[in-house]
Amino acid sequence: MKYKLLFVVNVDWFFLSHRLPIALEALRQGYEVHIATALTDKLTVLQDHGFVVHPLSLDRSDMGLWANWISFRQIYCVFKDVKPDIVHLVTIKPVLLGGLAARLSRVPAVVSAISGLGFVFVSKGVKAKIRRWLVSILYRLALGHYNLKVIFQNPDDLSCLVRLACLAEKKVTIIRGSGADLTQYRLTPFPTGIPVVLIAARLLVDKGIREFVQSAQILRQRGLSAQDARFVIVGKPDPANPASLRPDELAQWSEEGVVEVWGHRTDMPQVLEAAHIIVLPSYYGEGLPKVLIEAAACGRVVITTDHPGCRDAIEPNKTGLLVPIKNSSALADAIYYLIKNPDVRKIMGASGRALAEKEFAIEKVVAEHMKIYQNLLDIVGLK
Repeated sequence: MKYKLLFVVNVDWFFLSHRLPIALEALRQGYEVHIATALTDKLTVLQDHGFVVHPLSLDRSDMGLWANWISFRQIYCVFKDVKPDIVHLVTIKPVLLGGLAARLSRVPAVVSAISGLGFVFVSKGVKAKIRRWLVSILYRLALGHYNLKVIFQNPDDLSCLVRLACLAEKKVTIIRGSGADLTQYRLTPFPTGIPVVLIAARLLVDKGIREFVQSAQILRQRGLSAQDARFVIVGKPDPANPASLRPDELAQWSEEGVVEVWGHRTDMPQVLEAAHIIVLPSYYGEGLPKVLIEAAACGRVVITTDHPGCRDAIEPNKTGLLVPIKNSSALADAIYYLIKNPDVRKIMGASGRALAEKEFAIEKVVAEHMKIYQNLLDIVGLK
């Protein structure tokens, strides 16, 4: 008998970039693996891996009741049709809507992956407060399944939701990020030539993109020329997110010549290897940023913010530097220090690789997930 594992994820490309190795290992171990997700252009890729795909209408930008009701109904119907033995819910909407649907459809076991609390918990204003209040109620209902494990990526998120949702200690655990393939993200020598300072992220305001550009402008004003350092932005806007940067803003920065805009890239190991310093000045509701894990695996020194998720991805002053959020001047100081101290870059980069080998190897992350599946299925007597 094959046991059915059903992933519910907001969009197909996120599943492929963050959860594919877990699903492939489940297939190898004999599970029948289903994926319920919003589709872009990845349907054939998912099917070629051997997954059964169930399209969903999950619009991350639509917070309206009607749109969420439609999404909930679709998830509920998939649960009733597939009759999974275990569901793995990934990202906020699937966790909330899928958690409710799992309880109503009597799914035997549930894994909820909290990969950051998102913009709802960092936004300001009256509307944001109302949304947080509503989301808190939904979390309490969605995370009320009797046979549940909630996976957090950092202790701040765990503490917040344990309090909001009244979660028992036995229902929560921490897995530090989604892992990195250490055979793809390799320890390589630093490139020769002008130091490259790189930010790679979804191009959201909350990811600190503007602070990165401002820090580059500050350093140019201090006399650091284009022959001393190159500043590079990798990524694309995310129109489904309210905090997405505008394309015209990126075009203006590129025209000014202070930063280079490389756009979306699919060859991230090579991109990171081409850099000397990786920067992520985020104040977004991060889980544990994947790019910081991958940077460590490549032996690249990191500058990030003293912010939940970001600070948990490094060993401060050993694998990278921490700066305050929304502080372009402090970020500029940290960048300048590492530009002028190549030996420090090498030492911290080597320590980052050691951290990746110890904590972030994809095999370790996959094994921890498979153990969680096993334990939950044992509780209901399915295995």
